[in-house]
Amino acid sequence: MTTLTIPRLPAGRSLRLGGSRVVNEVRAYFRQGDSVFFTFLFPVVMLTIFSTAFSDQSFGTDDTGADVTAAAYYLPGMLAAGLLLSGLQNLAIDIATERSDGTLKRLAGTPLPVSSYFIGKIGQVLVTGAAQAALLLIVARVVFGVALPTEAGAWLTFGWVFLLGVTTSAVLGIALSRVPRSGKSASAVVIPITLVLQFISGVYLPFSQLPDWLQNAASAFPLKWMAQGMRSVFLPETFESAEPGGVWNLAGVALVTGLWLVLGLIVCRITFRWIRKDS
Repeated sequence: MTTLTIPRLPAGRSLRLGGSRVVNEVRAYFRQGDSVFFTFLFPVVMLTIFSTAFSDQSFGTDDTGADVTAAAYYLPGMLAAGLLLSGLQNLAIDIATERSDGTLKRLAGTPLPVSSYFIGKIGQVLVTGAAQAALLLIVARVVFGVALPTEAGAWLTFGWVFLLGVTTSAVLGIALSRVPRSGKSASAVVIPITLVLQFISGVYLPFSQLPDWLQNAASAFPLKWMAQGMRSVFLPETFESAEPGGVWNLAGVALVTGLWLVLGLIVCRITFRWIRKDS
């Protein structure tokens, strides 16, 4: 039985193999219509629906007293949801399918190290996640007239929240891929998890309006913190008081998301197999 073993290859060669895997993974990703819609375009579609359906409503006011539109209010949540979908949902389903259809078993018979395989998967998520975020920002600005931040500090915060969030989501997706027993059941297992997390983490519903026990439950997972970090970038300071504790708490965003990244890496290291033990 093949287990998680990393061949003793030079680090440079592993990186080169991983880089070539990134290119192949990105190409394969955009050839799958269902993946493109349910992970890449889904946040854009949801932003469009919410922005259109609630176009006549105000979600608060900014520092100048101007109304905050639905598009401006939902943009941070959709950016955070995009990280979860591109990383956790996409990789959990994709790797479970590859394990089920024999792709991983075939890769086990090649000199490809596990580290290069991981580089390919995480690199694909970084590329597609960045493209998705860029598309969301373009649609929000051009179609719905959302004013984007002009301060360098805001974009710096966006950068580290994005990188930490998308990497954590990707690693957790690799770890979660062990749960579905087959590729056919992967969507049924993974999609409900991501949907529930989105509804309780302030993506579709205002987080402050959720019951305290549900807020506490959501705070144990990284999506709530990723959404909070994105809100600190794109929403006016007047919205900070609506957050738990009345602050954006970016230190908490980094801490909780980072802890999940470490936990995901540990789980991947312990549990990843080219094939299932019970296969």
